[in-house]
Amino acid sequence: VVTRPFSFEGKRRAAQADTGIHTLREAVDTLIVVPNDRLLEISEPGISMIEAFAAADQVLLAGVRGITNLITTPGLINVDFADVKSVMQGAGSALMGIGSARGADRAIKAAELAVASPLLETSIEGAHGVLISIQGSSNLALSEMTEASELVHDVVHPEANIIFGTVIDESLGDEVRVTVIAAGFDPEQLGSHAEPQSASTGRRRGRSESLEDPAPIAAAAAAIGLGSSLRADTENESDAGPAANGAETDAPGEFGEILVNPPVEEQLVDDDFSDDDNLSLPEFLR
Repeated sequence: VVTRPFSFEGKRRAAQADTGIHTLREAVDTLIVVPNDRLLEISEPGISMIEAFAAADQVLLAGVRGITNLITTPGLINVDFADVKSVMQGAGSALMGIGSARGADRAIKAAELAVASPLLETSIEGAHGVLISIQGSSNLALSEMTEASELVHDVVHPEANIIFGTVIDESLGDEVRVTVIAAGFDPEQLGSHAEPQSASTGRRRGRSESLEDPAPIAAAAAAIGLGSSLRADTENESDAGPAANGAETDAPGEFGEILVNPPVEEQLVDDDFSDDDNLSLPEFLR
């Protein structure tokens, strides 16, 4: 579980964080990235800098604790390490949402806040693996846990592997806390697009098509003020096409009459110069 720097920390620090996240993602099974800027959306407007960084640390703590408590803390529904491993092993990027509520419908409200948490970089819809941790005091009802679990079931993939656990914490009092960790997303859901062909193949194909048909080039050039010169060049190429093949034409081009060279055989063979005796030497060589 890692966090992205606040935007006020500068672009250089953000670039370093992106590089570190990319390197770390290749070395771990599951990586949860929490943008620190999202903490501003769930914090008080007058929060101090110290409190903001403390809130970021609390989010990291809650994410890790939500996973470890599923394994280590006895609850109404226990989850072992094998269950957690089945969801998170090789899952790649993951999302985490935390919600808490009190009073009537506290469990389902906490689940709604967790699913729509500002800490999520994108929606958890379509996730193939989900960890749900519900924390509450001993008065937490089974019906409350059922409602919260069903809400998450309706959002993720229909065949998702969902691991559900509960932790009894008397210090929470009337509060119910729901932590949702979603993993196993399709690539396009996280902003990456799989290309059916390589980029180099696409560039070569685009280049060949543009050479065969000058119309797309002319349209693009017209947008930057090069339309007239490009049309002149393409017209010259079309007029020079028959000339290059040795065909005769009397139609003058835009820049004057087109000169047609005779075939190579006629250039090499000339009866007037077939006899070497007819060649005269310059006076300074005699």
